[in-house]
Amino acid sequence: MAKPSSTYVCQDCGAAYPKWSGKCEACGAWNKIVEEAPREAVPKGLAGKGGRRVEFVSLAGGGAPPPRLLTGLAELDRVCGGGLVSGSALLVGGDPGIGKSTLLLQAVGALARHARCLYISGEEAIDQVRLRARRLGLENAAVGLAAATSLRDIVASLDGAEAADVVVIDSIQTMYLDSLDSAPGTVAQVRACAQELIRLAKRRGFTLFLVGHVTKEGLIAGPRVLEHMVDTVLYFEGERGHQFRILRAVKNRFGATDEIGVFEMTDGGLVQVANPSALFLAERRGNVSGSCVFAGIEGSRPMLVEIQALVSPSGLATPRRAVVGWDSGRLSMVLAVLDARCALALSGNDVYLNVAGGLRIGEPAADLAVAAALVSSATDVPVAADMVIFGEIGLSGEVRAVSQREARLKEAAKLGFAQALVPGGRRREAGGGPADLAVRPIGHLQDMVAMFRSGVRGKEARRATHDG
Repeated sequence: MAKPSSTYVCQDCGAAYPKWSGKCEACGAWNKIVEEAPREAVPKGLAGKGGRRVEFVSLAGGGAPPPRLLTGLAELDRVCGGGLVSGSALLVGGDPGIGKSTLLLQAVGALARHARCLYISGEEAIDQVRLRARRLGLENAAVGLAAATSLRDIVASLDGAEAADVVVIDSIQTMYLDSLDSAPGTVAQVRACAQELIRLAKRRGFTLFLVGHVTKEGLIAGPRVLEHMVDTVLYFEGERGHQFRILRAVKNRFGATDEIGVFEMTDGGLVQVANPSALFLAERRGNVSGSCVFAGIEGSRPMLVEIQALVSPSGLATPRRAVVGWDSGRLSMVLAVLDARCALALSGNDVYLNVAGGLRIGEPAADLAVAAALVSSATDVPVAADMVIFGEIGLSGEVRAVSQREARLKEAAKLGFAQALVPGGRRREAGGGPADLAVRPIGHLQDMVAMFRSGVRGKEARRATHDG
């Protein structure tokens, strides 16, 4: 029998090649293909061995499912779908230094009051983890702590000891399986180590947290199959210049996939933010052109954020477009609609757009608020300080209805806003809202532009009166 030859595997996507190449043809990455030792030949087919009979059961089950385990961090429980499910595996990714280890150490510190929690670190020594715990005020928490990277030792310890309720592996890229010749962090090691840990978690019934490193593109390092293997994928996001941190679920088998949790990074660790809208609007100044408040929805939670725009004359052949917290392609579309449908010549100006607070907005309902901020900056007419705006813009300039209208309006009324500029296309949505909130429906973008132009005329009239 011929000896199996070595294979060359891309460390970003897991594609295999018979020989080394500088570029991976599957994902386009350069210098990511690494040689891996040959595996033993596997016989094809099922001939010669019989399988074990699989037992089938009904969907109804024999009783009520076990209750979810509450972490004590309401924001984390919200993102996980109402608590932790026994036997589930959660993958937590984020930029270096964003606070992944801090978040999980605080979670197990709170859980340790009524559950057995184990924290296994492959990146830090035990004394280093204790320093963080002391800074967070968790030095007396009943958390089992270990520093290990050998998967064989970890599995033997978890399988042979007293049953655990929650286990944290920090991080999966530092674990290694001695039966593989590749280095820790490679595709083969990450896939094999995660598979063994997830299988053990489902067999023993404990909740498994896996901390994952991210690449420079913001994706979790390792094979893409890692995100398919786990039950929940959480991304911990935030700007280094802001104290806010967003925990976002992008996959969740036991809850919604668009929920977010908001935290504030302080000297004593992460603090939950129960009312993100008030926090994001805390430093807002009224009566400033180019600023407006957008009533958005993140998961099941309405959230008000400030959108800022600056339109200034450009001396460049190609005007500059700078966007923070929103889709740059969406901004180009809104500018084109304002230019073609509303006769606003903004194409020769530099445009800067910012979502204050470091939050990233992805829903199309922010189109109308972005357009309002742009027109406000271009005309130097401020948006009313007590007004919230939301709505989607079509290519013909029409303002389209968005989902969860009532929830957005209730959140605005709760925070003291008195006016709302909303889509008015459908008759049943043309009015309504809280009693103390004046709802102004708008059907086309030209109607909103006319508001600012009337404000310009009023401003000029007041200036002429003052000069006279």
